[in-house]
Amino acid sequence: MMAFRTRRAIAGVALASLLPALAAAQGTSHPDEELDFYAAAADLRAYVSEALERNPTALGWLARFRAARQRVPQVTALPDPVVSFTQGLRSVETRVGPQLNSVTLSQTFPWFGTLELRGRVALLEATALYHRYQATRWDIVADVKRTYYHLAYVDADLELAREEQSLLEHYETLARARYATGDGLQQAVIRLQAEIARVVDRRYLLDRQRAALAARLNTALDRPPEQPVPPVPPLVRPVVEADREELYRLGERSRHELRAAATLIKGSERSLELARLAARPGFTASVGVTNVGRRGDQAALPRPADDGRNAVTVSVGVSLPLWGSKNRAGIERARDELHAHARDRAAAHNTMEMEVQEALVRLETLDRQIDLLDTVLLPQTDEALRATETAYETGQLGVLELLDGERTRIDVRSMRARYLSDLLIALTALERAIGTRVPSAGRTP
Repeated sequence: MMAFRTRRAIAGVALASLLPALAAAQGTSHPDEELDFYAAAADLRAYVSEALERNPTALGWLARFRAARQRVPQVTALPDPVVSFTQGLRSVETRVGPQLNSVTLSQTFPWFGTLELRGRVALLEATALYHRYQATRWDIVADVKRTYYHLAYVDADLELAREEQSLLEHYETLARARYATGDGLQQAVIRLQAEIARVVDRRYLLDRQRAALAARLNTALDRPPEQPVPPVPPLVRPVVEADREELYRLGERSRHELRAAATLIKGSERSLELARLAARPGFTASVGVTNVGRRGDQAALPRPADDGRNAVTVSVGVSLPLWGSKNRAGIERARDELHAHARDRAAAHNTMEMEVQEALVRLETLDRQIDLLDTVLLPQTDEALRATETAYETGQLGVLELLDGERTRIDVRSMRARYLSDLLIALTALERAIGTRVPSAGRTP
């Protein structure tokens, strides 16, 4: 009985030592941890918040994390004690009377430290699932932001198409008036009508593209695909000042795929220790009570003082880990898993650096292209169109030159909207690569 109490106390100490770590997993690794990211508009942040709350993929990973966390108290508990009852088919006569039946309570105990290691392994596995849950949340953030920025470009292009159609209809009115007075050609009117039809068709295609993007956004938000999505307001170009080495350091610290891999490495190290402990013996402590009856030959012999007294027994057993091949296989398996997780972490590290590099190149290229548009091409096309309009109204130029100037101006403005959308998508990819907000991102030029 004393051995049973002592071993139970040791198991209690092992479980108590895991409680701070378990509390840390439930506290510092709180599932509702706020993600720090750049949002170009307030409605985008609202979309992201809604997606994080309702997306079924994220909720599924959250459920997996919570389920894994419940394994800690299971694996740190002792095996259930066993109560056995023995009834003799023929009683065994002893000096104090026949042994009728017996009841035994037994409890097995693993080697010292085994329960604590099991708990730490389970806790580390749950922590790895928590990081996978957070990585899934970052995937959702990136998907919502990409869809939103694509929508912003389509909405900007739709606005340009409406503006172009209005301008062409104005030119058509002027062409009709000139044709009516004999100063213009019917060919100019026909050409303008053809251009208007082209813009109407372009608007239809953009509307279909917008409907597809809206359905994608609604799906990420767990809404009906056909639910209307308001137009995206014009985006503001952010300034991004990023140092590659600093981004690598941020990725090492914040990217959840790397943190999950590092956690699994720690778990494999503990699993290797656990596999080595499997070669150590286990213990079994038992206490039993044997029911002894009274002797039936009281007339022949004097009655013993302890006649019919029940017997109490205490026993201790030790398991013999004789099957060395099984234990060696368990150790090799733990080593292979450790090596696999180490390779996974190296691969995740390489992926992080590659994604950072790609996003930086994309950001630098788009930033340079937007600067060129803002400082050179947009002012030039605006000035050229104004000059062309004046020359057309005075009859110095024809409708073809007017259409070329107008189309060039629209194309440059559409290109600018495309580049701005792509720049924000590249910034989103950079945030996803490092697992946090890019330092200094968000200021306007």
